[in-house]
Amino acid sequence: MRNYEILWADDEIDLLKPHILFLNNKGYNVTGVNSGSDALDEMKKSVFDVVFLDENMPGLTGLETLAEIKTHHPNVPVVMITKSEEEHIMEEAIGAKIADYLIKPLNPNQILLSVKKILDNKRLVTEKTNMSYQQDFRNISSAVNENLDFQEWIDVYKKMVYWELEIDDTEERAMAEVLNMQKDEANSEFCDFITANYASWLNDPNGEKPLLSHRIMREQVFPLLEEKKPVFFFLIDNLRYDQWEILEPIISEYYNVEKEVPFYATLPTTTAYSRNSIFSGMLPDEMAKKHSDIWISEDGEEGKNMQEEEFLRRNLKRNNHDISFSYHKILQKQQGRQLVTNINNLLNNDLNAVVYNFIDVLSHARTDMKMIRELAPDEPAYRSLTLSWFKHSTLLELLQILSQKDVKVIITTDHGTIRVKRPYKIVGDKKTNTNLRYKVGKNLNVDNTEGVFICRNPEELHLPKENVSSSYIFGMKDDFFVYPNNYNHFVNYYKDTFQHGGISMEEMIVPLIHLTPKS
Repeated sequence: MRNYEILWADDEIDLLKPHILFLNNKGYNVTGVNSGSDALDEMKKSVFDVVFLDENMPGLTGLETLAEIKTHHPNVPVVMITKSEEEHIMEEAIGAKIADYLIKPLNPNQILLSVKKILDNKRLVTEKTNMSYQQDFRNISSAVNENLDFQEWIDVYKKMVYWELEIDDTEERAMAEVLNMQKDEANSEFCDFITANYASWLNDPNGEKPLLSHRIMREQVFPLLEEKKPVFFFLIDNLRYDQWEILEPIISEYYNVEKEVPFYATLPTTTAYSRNSIFSGMLPDEMAKKHSDIWISEDGEEGKNMQEEEFLRRNLKRNNHDISFSYHKILQKQQGRQLVTNINNLLNNDLNAVVYNFIDVLSHARTDMKMIRELAPDEPAYRSLTLSWFKHSTLLELLQILSQKDVKVIITTDHGTIRVKRPYKIVGDKKTNTNLRYKVGKNLNVDNTEGVFICRNPEELHLPKENVSSSYIFGMKDDFFVYPNNYNHFVNYYKDTFQHGGISMEEMIVPLIHLTPKS
């Protein structure tokens, strides 16, 4: 590790020699000067990693010197040192984006802590994170190989998401590959868990089961209507748990997380099935039977997410909720802008459902556009694009406005996505659907049945059966289906893209968050 260069400006610099010697002995090179002007001159000649500034110096004051440094060297961290505890001085210094604020008399360890916090932060965080993950690695691996229930799988997945985000913040990300291997192993076990238990969740009325898509409205949203406050239900399409975790710090500036209710998205993990299940309050086969006038089958040419408002209307009526509600789908920024403008009218409704489609659009754009794929080559970059969108979105504007109102807010999603890597050859007729993570049709065949979940009796999974010989095949882990024709071309085109519809922790275990405005 190289020696860091520190510039220390204080009109009593000679009295600080014990502190300077202490830092020298710790491996830091310290240059001392007597004034703000001298400090600025030194910075013209040499490069410094951090600057210590006494606030009360003759000539240029510490705050004046700070302003000059930030003008010409905006990225150099500055520590303000002062005898004064006056609030306005602290506020000015903090407003000028200082790195730390120390009050005299100083002690050596206080200075060392400030330096390490600024200069060695990344290295220390990296070392601590890697060590902590290595310690937890065995616990996670041991848990994955046990007979976990649905709640324990949620806990394991959330823990892996936690480490994924922690490792993102380290310098070398040395443990990222190890974590990816562990997540792949966990997904194998999770897929076995789903194939063994999913049907019983749907068919055993007395069995233990997680919250599933079709019960969200009845169990999580409709009860809030009894509180006689406007309820805002925000559904962000394709929002994975890791993406929620990077949005939460921004949202928590305005809201308290009252309750977090992870749920399992129903199969297939797509808009036509899992999202329509949310709004209709029904499983897919029930939607197809009882709402045949608005249910769009796999071979239908219409969009399969065009009837969500009507599904919600009928769901409310079936549950005896005679209320005023609105439904909005935001595909473009202008639609979100209109919603912000119309916010006072929305407050007159008992329930407002708002679907934001950006992340879904992003995942498709990343598949189709080389530039987007280069902008988001991996998971951290994909999360970063999500965060950038949210910071500048009308969704954040809406949440900021609603944080000043007496309302109930829920943020959730319909399913997540996974980055697909392993192709599977599949054969089907011309009416077979186009989704890469699940297929439905007649006479479906794959070249290897070990890595897929084949459902020959759709009724068991409460899926529509459009023909006598219809079956469903689900991709598991990070698999995707490709037809033999032009096989290599399509493998290269779709490999490493974000897809959904199949079985994985990322697609099925998703967040539902109850928020209460802080104000």
